[in-house]
Amino acid sequence: MRKENLLKVAMAQISPVWLNKPETLQKINESITEAGKNKAELIVFGEGLLPGYPFWLALTDGAQWDEKSQKELHAHYVRNAVCIEKGDLDSVCVLAKKYKISIYLGIIERPQDRGGHSLYASLVYIDKEGAIQSVHRKLQPTYDERLTWSPGDGNGLRTHSLKQFTLGGLNCWENWMPLPRAALYGQGENLHIAVWPGSKRNTKDITRFIALEGRSFVISVSSLMTLEDFPSATPHLEKIFEKAPKVLANGGSCIAGPDGNWIVKPVLNEEGNIYAELDFNRVLEERQNFDPVGHYSRPDVTKLLVNRERQSTVTFGNFDSLKE
Repeated sequence: MRKENLLKVAMAQISPVWLNKPETLQKINESITEAGKNKAELIVFGEGLLPGYPFWLALTDGAQWDEKSQKELHAHYVRNAVCIEKGDLDSVCVLAKKYKISIYLGIIERPQDRGGHSLYASLVYIDKEGAIQSVHRKLQPTYDERLTWSPGDGNGLRTHSLKQFTLGGLNCWENWMPLPRAALYGQGENLHIAVWPGSKRNTKDITRFIALEGRSFVISVSSLMTLEDFPSATPHLEKIFEKAPKVLANGGSCIAGPDGNWIVKPVLNEEGNIYAELDFNRVLEERQNFDPVGHYSRPDVTKLLVNRERQSTVTFGNFDSLKE
């Protein structure tokens, strides 16, 4: 049995079958199965991997108002998005329990508590018993993402225990937001999960920066995407291909240690699971000289307030007491 201070992790650097939920889910389950058979205790997937990142927006003038092709692509995206309440992640949960492996999975969520028609870039944490413990909806979609994703809330700003580690995670450019990072640090985070749609340009600097700031391990996981990953049945594929480069996302998945040095340097253009073993003792060693929410903090001077209420347009209940 592996020691409690050691954690074997897998980074699933894979491409989606773009905007095809069932086939992408099959690839995800294959990665989990392989990681489970290799005795990994945690596996992480990229941002919005299920069913894919909205690459068409930057390639087809996605901000055109009332344009038919944009509406049809968006509708296709919605139909392939994930509705957790309807059991879309049940097969993932079954595998988590079977292999006793915890999972961070980036999805495009179509939540019923927001009416079931709008989309959110969400990061789901599933524990080794197969239970969904948190769903973090990206607080602020970035630039053209706002044309198809909605802003989330603070409900998923939570940490989770795994052996001696405390895990927390953020989506893509959320990792640049100082206050959400602080919200996770304040809950004892020492293994930070950063998920990305892809590319070394996103992961090469911030992974080490967060590791140094938090004196924590940081796992950055990106997806891959090439022209071959677009299914032929994709709506308006010829329009997307007019400006699409051959490689849209080259990976860049990597791990930095609590001293900011690489444990796994960014891996480019390689599909599959990437494995590493992390030693919790390294966290304690580096916290000796800096701890952002402990001995090197001044809560009497600066303090963060976090609203973790799940946002919804409608609240149902008995309001008779308000009439008195």
